[in-house]
Amino acid sequence: MSFEPTSILASVGFGGVAGFLIGYAIKKVMKLMLVLIGLFFSALAYLWHQEIITIHWDRFVASSEGTLQGLQNATGTIPSAADQTVSALANIGIPLTGSFAAAFAFGFMKG
Repeated sequence: MSFEPTSILASVGFGGVAGFLIGYAIKKVMKLMLVLIGLFFSALAYLWHQEIITIHWDRFVASSEGTLQGLQNATGTIPSAADQTVSALANIGIPLTGSFAAAFAFGFMKG
């Protein structure tokens, strides 16, 4: 195993740039989705208050619980994919994953 500073620097640089961009983009997408969801529920509340529509809150709660249960079941299958990702990143090297994680956190905070 030889020491190659250029490959380590390239790995750190790529990991840093990719991590920052992905963290920044995820934060922006989350903000946009939360604004749209808030506007949707605000519109529902306004229409309900004006008695234009009728909302059956018991059905709404039951539906949202079912949706959340489905999401919980769906995320239970992800660890196998996460294990593959971790092993792939471990093969690429610690400089890439370390710089990616740090830059991801920084990009998420700045986003």
